[in-house]
Amino acid sequence: MSELLLELQSDEIPARMQARASEDLARLLGDALKTQGLVPEALEAFATPRRLAVAVKGLPEAQPDLEEERRGPRVDAPAQAIEGFLKSTGLTRDQLEERTEGKGTFLFARISRKGRPTLEVLPEIITGVIRSFPWPKSMRWGEHSISTDSLRWVRPLQSILCLWDGQVVPLEVEGVRSGNITRGHRFMGPSPFPVNNAEEYRTKLRVSRVVLDLADRQRMIDAGARKLAEAAGLELIEDPGLLAENAGLTEWPVPLMGQFDESFLAVPPEVIQLTMRANQKYFALRVPETGKLANRFICVSNVEASDGGKAIVAGNERVLAARLSDAKFFYETDLKIRLEDRLPRLGEIVFHEKLGTLAAKVERVARLARDLARFIPNCDADLAERAARLAKADLVTGMVGEFPELQGVMGGYYAEAEGEPLQIAQAIREHYSPVGPNDACPTAPVSVAVALADKLDTLTGFFAINEKPTGSKDPYALRRAALGVIRLILENELRLPLLPVLEAARKALGQDGADGAVDQSLLDFFADRLKVQQREAGVRHDLIDAVFSLGGEDDLVRLLARVSALGTLLESEDGSNLLAGYRRAANILRIEEKKDGRRFDGAVDPALFTQGEERALHEALLGARAEVDGLLKVEDFGGAMSVLARLRPLVDAFFDNVTVNAEDAAVRANRLNLLNALRAAVHTVADFGRIEG
Repeated sequence: MSELLLELQSDEIPARMQARASEDLARLLGDALKTQGLVPEALEAFATPRRLAVAVKGLPEAQPDLEEERRGPRVDAPAQAIEGFLKSTGLTRDQLEERTEGKGTFLFARISRKGRPTLEVLPEIITGVIRSFPWPKSMRWGEHSISTDSLRWVRPLQSILCLWDGQVVPLEVEGVRSGNITRGHRFMGPSPFPVNNAEEYRTKLRVSRVVLDLADRQRMIDAGARKLAEAAGLELIEDPGLLAENAGLTEWPVPLMGQFDESFLAVPPEVIQLTMRANQKYFALRVPETGKLANRFICVSNVEASDGGKAIVAGNERVLAARLSDAKFFYETDLKIRLEDRLPRLGEIVFHEKLGTLAAKVERVARLARDLARFIPNCDADLAERAARLAKADLVTGMVGEFPELQGVMGGYYAEAEGEPLQIAQAIREHYSPVGPNDACPTAPVSVAVALADKLDTLTGFFAINEKPTGSKDPYALRRAALGVIRLILENELRLPLLPVLEAARKALGQDGADGAVDQSLLDFFADRLKVQQREAGVRHDLIDAVFSLGGEDDLVRLLARVSALGTLLESEDGSNLLAGYRRAANILRIEEKKDGRRFDGAVDPALFTQGEERALHEALLGARAEVDGLLKVEDFGGAMSVLARLRPLVDAFFDNVTVNAEDAAVRANRLNLLNALRAAVHTVADFGRIEG
């Protein structure tokens, strides 16, 4: 077994493409090798800003020999068909066998092909991988750029290192010939050097100031940044995405610490962090004692400077000072215009061509937030309406225009600076939340009202114009909005009836509410999202279906309380046996109702009972229904299901001793009505027919 080493060196590969590129190289090469019968023992790919590399271990010396039998045309087929088969197999007519199969006699070719040496196969495999590489963005260059079938690569390809057990694999792509030569760091190790194998390749690159493994570069940055922060008595603000990006920008990462003028700390910390992160790729630091942002930053250089990085730090400090000056200008300029005075400009922004302007949406959300306040404990309706009316005003500020990621956040700062109540500032800041499953969910009453109103208006609006999610497409993030509504309701334990709320939201859109289709489809959508959300919490989707399918249940807190009680019931022996009895009753009813063409939903007549088990079950059902109805009114769902579980022995006794399909038609109908009464009693808590397993 032997080793293959391939390196494709180019101009700088964008950091965001490197991880995917190394995965694609490993996948494409591995698949191509296996297709040729060359199955490796191990394959490892790497990416740096200037190279893609892959080391393949345990390749066989040659392809396996091929033994194949191929069936051809019938012996009496036209000569042209037989000639075509001979050509495809490389055999002559007398080398073919004749064999009768089924109703015909066919020609068979037995092909024996000796496997080619791996070194002979590799050039075509590797050339094919290079030419078919799936870069998200690529280019042509030089004299080859005018040809439509010339190589496309992410940046101009400079060299190819390709070795098979120390021997150069001969190939050429667009004038670039393979060899055993590579180069290290562009500035600290630019001299070319030869390598013989993967281990030597990695070692010599390290000497030439190139860390091949992305994970190793990330560790170097993280350890160096933490060491600098600790020496300054500060804490590094962790940012995994920024860590990966810096590792993708450097082959020899060197963390350095700089600082900026303390006066910039008057700007909101989110602005400073975003300025440093988005524009400069800097890490932010905080003061451990207060948790506040420090006037320091960590940048990552790609060189070890002779002056210890002083000039590099000074240059980065000058650039950051200019960036922060711009941010401070935006912030101070924005403060000169009150949020309320910005509202008319929202009328110039179209939210959606069928749903009006952003100003129209703001008015709808403000009215809905006031209406929702009555369902949210300790929520001031006036504050909720005011917060909703101001929540989108920061979209027309200079700061949000520069950094759209800060929408809501900046509105909160501006509201606070203008002297608005803290509840309003907080609600503006949080009204987009929760954005995802790991995002914090608002809990302050006014914040909850505005966040709910904004999401419910969006959902109702887009469903009203039939812009619903389809398959994997969800251009308006409606699934995310629905999950946000569900989290806001459940995590704050709001007793919120969704149907009336959706009706109010729909009327705000100008619909008359005569057709309930919008509300029902949206309620079904919430049910689907609830199942997704609860599945992650370990709740069975069929139990949610069993409760939801009863209809009329739009209180999510109450619904999940029912689901929890149902789950507890089914985990008990009585509950599982009651489910079995219910299914037996439901199956009998379905069969007999289909056979008779009628429903057995009439009143049960005790005078037609002929056995004690009938009477016992009927009396127990009457008592249970009354008790269950009382418990359901006080939302004691566990108690209601316990009452139903007590029916289990009576149901068992009925099926053990009573023949449902009695010869007497009246007795038979009465017994089927009794089974329907059992089914109806169970359906007061859940539709057991929806329960799986």
